Amino acid sequence: MAVTAAMIKELRGLSGAGMSACKNALVEADGDMDAAFDILRKNGAATAEKKAGRIAAEGLSLPYISEDGKTAVVVEVNSETDFVAKNVKFQDYVLAVAKQIAGSSASNVEELLADKWNDDPSKTVKEAHVDMVSTIGENLTIRRFEKLVDEGSSLFVSYIHAGGKVAVLLEMTTDVKTDAVVEAGKNVCMQIAAMSPRFVDRSEISDEFIAKEKTILIDQAKNDPKNASKPENIIEKMITGRLNKEFKEMCLVDQEYVKDDSLTVGKYIQSVAKAENGNIALKKFVRFETGQGLEKKNEDFAAEVAKAMA
Repeated sequence: MAVTAAMIKELRGLSGAGMSACKNALVEADGDMDAAFDILRKNGAATAEKKAGRIAAEGLSLPYISEDGKTAVVVEVNSETDFVAKNVKFQDYVLAVAKQIAGSSASNVEELLADKWNDDPSKTVKEAHVDMVSTIGENLTIRRFEKLVDEGSSLFVSYIHAGGKVAVLLEMTTDVKTDAVVEAGKNVCMQIAAMSPRFVDRSEISDEFIAKEKTILIDQAKNDPKNASKPENIIEKMITGRLNKEFKEMCLVDQEYVKDDSLTVGKYIQSVAKAENGNIALKKFVRFETGQGLEKKNEDFAAEVAKAMA
């Protein structure tokens, strides 16, 4: 069967692949659209395998709260370049992944990839991901996600900073879900994005963590010549003071509230609860910083241009 421009255009619209790839697939499939699409998928899979070794440390972290407010998700999907992270098609894909997670029982990425893709149940999430790699032309990685589920009195609030460089999800428990409480949640999310707390409050800090921090501080104090003549009880007080200072910075409720440093975050939430005549507690938060802990690609564009010219 003769391959026409209209057929190539149709296949390109279905697959997102390049014009020449669509033409070649149609020729190979003798004009059969379904067969040509399968060929592109197979080629896409091969391309994805080749791209899998590339460093993907850019991308997007995105929070998502279901329409009924009962489920909240934050997911990080990495790309090779920041340029792709700003691509609407990529952003739509990350949102689709977040929605997929919200309705899934998967507890990790491996289980998620084995799920049926919501937008096309004939594919798995992994197959849909391979198709997106082929379409975008870069290695993409679903790196991590976390899901929170309402157990009765939860209010989920989210915040995105710098277009997805940082994503925050906050779970509060409250009996007054007013606009003022939601706004307070947004303010706390911004606090989390800016100040990177590690815990909600001190009850979350394990004895093992405290012992480890104390040992480090004791070693630092003993190795400081300024403390050589100080008695043990004074050094012990110094260590306690330093620990308290560290924990104040680590614990969300103890941090100085960035919008009013006369308050801690805990005191700020108490003031909102009083004003709204209700109860509010900060239960849990998740903060994803895109690419955190990943090796970044060292790009030397001058060298790349020189190599291309050669």
